[in-house]
Amino acid sequence: MTRPESKTGIVGWGAYVPRYRLKAEEVVRVWGFEKSMPQNLFIIEKAVGGPDEDALTIGWEAARNALMRAQVDPAEIKAVFFGTESKPYAVKPSATVIAEALGITPVTMASDLEFACRAGSEGLRASIGLVSSGMMKYAMAIGSDTAQANPGDVLEFTASSGAAAFIVGPREESVAYFEGSYTYVTDTPDFWRRGLSPYPLHGEGFTGEPAYFHHIISAVKGLFEELGLGPEDFDYAVFHQPNGKFPLRVGKKLGFPKEKVMPGLVTPWIGNTYNGSAFIGLAKVLDQARPGQRILVAPFGSGAGSDAYSLVVTDKIEEKKPLAPTVEDYIRRKIYIDYSLYSRFRGIIRRITA
Repeated sequence: MTRPESKTGIVGWGAYVPRYRLKAEEVVRVWGFEKSMPQNLFIIEKAVGGPDEDALTIGWEAARNALMRAQVDPAEIKAVFFGTESKPYAVKPSATVIAEALGITPVTMASDLEFACRAGSEGLRASIGLVSSGMMKYAMAIGSDTAQANPGDVLEFTASSGAAAFIVGPREESVAYFEGSYTYVTDTPDFWRRGLSPYPLHGEGFTGEPAYFHHIISAVKGLFEELGLGPEDFDYAVFHQPNGKFPLRVGKKLGFPKEKVMPGLVTPWIGNTYNGSAFIGLAKVLDQARPGQRILVAPFGSGAGSDAYSLVVTDKIEEKKPLAPTVEDYIRRKIYIDYSLYSRFRGIIRRITA
């Protein structure tokens, strides 16, 4: 049976990571965590959005890089989906700002989406549906966040800033086409932030077994069953990355060797970019993938749900790689800051004026 997804593929991809970095040892120093905590989480440092950066500007940078690689007329992109849990406006879409700045408006759909760290993946699923149905030729999905963490919470080791974007279009123009996709969703309250609350809360250990692992494993196994594939058929496996350990562990549970998971791992060096997490991992894999290779991608969002995608890389990828900065370029580009500057940049400390 021909699946609708197989008519579509990624025609352009891009990522962006801010240059500022906070070392995990700084969080240990300030809050008195055990010195082994960063090692236990497999976290070295994290990216911090600068004082002039937010999820919108970071998302725009990633989207611009995707457009540079796609080499399509922006006016032909008829949908822009912006997935985030740290949008700068409570009431005003960010998708319209990005679309306007890229020359995509006015004849286009534009929507902000919310599903914790899976909102960008919702946009990807919607883009696949719109393009495969023939309603439009191109659609864009962006995952971007400047993640929040209560000062002194364990989340502060990983909550970081970054984004990735993908332009979905016809299979014949793609650098990687979709073979299939699968979604698994339940009501699992593992992580949440109520209205007007500045920081999220989480169920600590509960966020792992009944949430992250159960949903990703269920989505991936569902995809395997539908496509008749297994771990041995994939060259790369990219999972949501709340820390450096979980992706390796879920990969092992699914039968993937470490060598297939590591190429897409970004969290140890830039932290958990929430909606950018699996998306930046996929971008990093596309930066290095070769024609004919197969990629598994499985984002996860608390609340909870997971998608699983199978992609096959095409010959067109080689000509597109040099057209925009790679994820590795952004990982290497860094300026270290201390906890006080981090606090100022992220609004943890505020100046009160008369």
